Amino acid sequence: MNESAETYSLARPLPADVLVGGNTVWSRYHRYPVFSGPWLRGRSLLFGIVIAAFSLVVCFGTAVTVRDWGIGALAGVHMFVAFFLMATTGPALATFARHRGWPVRRERVFVVLAVLVGMVASFFADQWASTYVEGEVRQALVEAGAATSKNPEIDPAFKTPALVVNLVVLAVIYGVFGGGLALRAYFSERRRWATDQRGRQLAALRAQKQQSDLRLGLLQAQVEPHFLFNTLASVRALVRQDPAQAEATLDALVAHLRATIPKLRDGDSLLHSTLGQQLDICASYLELMRLRMGGRLAYAVVAEPALRQRPFPPLLLITLVENAIKHGIEPQPGPGRVEVRASLRGDRLVLSVVDDGVGLQPGLGSGVGLANVREQLATRFGGEATFSLRGLAGGRGAVAEITVPLADDAGAVAQARP
Repeated sequence: MNESAETYSLARPLPADVLVGGNTVWSRYHRYPVFSGPWLRGRSLLFGIVIAAFSLVVCFGTAVTVRDWGIGALAGVHMFVAFFLMATTGPALATFARHRGWPVRRERVFVVLAVLVGMVASFFADQWASTYVEGEVRQALVEAGAATSKNPEIDPAFKTPALVVNLVVLAVIYGVFGGGLALRAYFSERRRWATDQRGRQLAALRAQKQQSDLRLGLLQAQVEPHFLFNTLASVRALVRQDPAQAEATLDALVAHLRATIPKLRDGDSLLHSTLGQQLDICASYLELMRLRMGGRLAYAVVAEPALRQRPFPPLLLITLVENAIKHGIEPQPGPGRVEVRASLRGDRLVLSVVDDGVGLQPGLGSGVGLANVREQLATRFGGEATFSLRGLAGGRGAVAEITVPLADDAGAVAQARP
């Protein structure tokens, strides 16, 4: 398919920001692409009405002057046919060329040639009408005493300059009247269309990003209360069983809330964060859970210092860590260990949460938390990110792994993706 067909249809109106010449009643043909079928019909109708009115004036004026309605009518007809051909021949040929479906460069060459051919045709149409006026109308005017049979004499010194000026004036008239002005709008039309489309695409991307941010905010609003309510319920149980342990747990809870509450207050940071911030939240949560579980939980958070500054979506890791504690470590009676690891694998950032708990159980992986993880990844990264949950060898333990593309901005991928 050629470039012209890929950009826009010649049969449909252009967007308002692409129009040239306004949208008044007498110029509504400008709503369509230059040298398109609707454009040609509208322009021909407008010019036809104006030329017909002018021809009627010529008809009545000539008839009254020479006292012959036949000559007056023929003068008006010649005037209408000549001027209508001058106004429509070039545009009609250019419209024919544009509808051939040629590549853009070839199309433009033939459109310009069509306008030039129209200028030549205008010359012959003008000569045809002028010959009639000189032969019939002028003779009738002479007989009526309204003109002399002698042509005014021109000084030979001025003949050449007068001829040059006359040719230049005629060329300008033929060019303007025969579609020359439309060439300027034609050549800038694709640029104006492309600019308008880029503006529309940027507006759509901005609107899509706003919708994505709202969706992510709703997803995170589901995660935060779920985590906080579970933690507070655990603290309440510890207060009854072991006040000293409860105090230590409350201190750990305060430390964890200090890491998370600033993000809750900052609307922008709810949607953007660094890997280091998320690792700190996981570490404070794991310390809190270690105290709550009486020390039977061991944990490690492993990441190269350089990776901590990498952008990473908020609340993904903490969901996986909470899932490992709830479904892996807590159900087993003995000690357990959770490791959070961050590493590079080629041009991708890999985050894994490994536990040595009871392993994968039927139905695990279909909960709200993991569903939110998958939806966040899909919203932010499209098909560029992956999430997997699999059991370890021997049937005990599990590993949840997220891979995302490296980017300067965690939201940049989402903004560029539909």
